[in-house]
Amino acid sequence: MQGKLRVRNNIRKLRFFAGEMTQQELAEKAGVSRQTIIAMEADKYSPSLELAFRIALAFGVSITEVFECETTGANT
Repeated sequence: MQGKLRVRNNIRKLRFFAGEMTQQELAEKAGVSRQTIIAMEADKYSPSLELAFRIALAFGVSITEVFECETTGANT
């Protein structure tokens, strides 16, 4: 059995370093609602691959600087 994947993000930190970019500004750049950004920052929503790339492009960084994945549980 495989462990569960957990996607973490650095969106809040990247918004801070982008001149305190607001959630609304990021949402507009990524083409989603502010509520989607809120849910991602709270680790309640994992974005599609396309949205993940759009967020990375909005910050001008690689996708791995925005998102990281960890496995919980043991592989058997």
